[in-house]
Amino acid sequence: MVVYAGQGDARRSMALLWRTEDAGTPGGTGPPRSGPKPGLTVDAIVTAAVAVADEDGMAALSMRAVGERLGRTAMALYTYVPGKSELLDLMYDAVHAELPADYTDTGNWRASLTSWADDTLAFHLRHPWVLQVSQARPVLGPHEYAGLNTLVRLLYGTGLDAHVLRRLIGTLFHFVRGSAQTVAESRQAAAVTGQSDEEWWFARSALLGEVAPDFAGRFPDVGRLESESAPEPPPADDPVPYPERQARETFTVGLGVLLDGIEAAVRRSAAP
Repeated sequence: MVVYAGQGDARRSMALLWRTEDAGTPGGTGPPRSGPKPGLTVDAIVTAAVAVADEDGMAALSMRAVGERLGRTAMALYTYVPGKSELLDLMYDAVHAELPADYTDTGNWRASLTSWADDTLAFHLRHPWVLQVSQARPVLGPHEYAGLNTLVRLLYGTGLDAHVLRRLIGTLFHFVRGSAQTVAESRQAAAVTGQSDEEWWFARSALLGEVAPDFAGRFPDVGRLESESAPEPPPADDPVPYPERQARETFTVGLGVLLDGIEAAVRRSAAP
């Protein structure tokens, strides 16, 4: 399920994201007009919506579900947020405020980027529904920009040309999001399919030899890789499920190789 941001009214969405709504409207930033105080706020609605998505997933998100969490009707929310599309933009931007902005400036850009990647992976796993929001069209909110600004600042520490940095931003974001997607899906697989990872692999790996008895001859390099890099079985009391452990190891190794590549580019750019 892929969801595209920015599907609601552009002017209202941007005004709500940047909190520039007219002072007399709910969520406005100026002094309130006379009269009774509104019973809700945009921030309260966004917080409730994030809780719904965190607990029950994107499919459960609706104005009605958010209203029920707040003890209100869905209609009561429309005074503050025009609709679900605008609410999704606000949710997406709001959770990005959790991303750290300050990394110790030791001059070691590699250590800083490693910390950034670890923090960003953890962020996506706290809010796996964020992974369903397409990166084809950004939300353009202040917290999303703050997160981008942090990564840009860390990459400027490499001394690489701005044209290279622009492409590295996309490379790093896609790598971390892809890694988080794999971990998140491994966590959800058993609940969604009703079958554990062990049951799934046992049933299909046993059948593979039956349906493809010439597997080793047809795919010799795959067989060689399996024989040369068979992972150690995890301890019986390992709290981390095996597929998730594999995905995290892939993340660690892949990030190291990416940073090695950046380091090589830094050396090339510094060469006379």
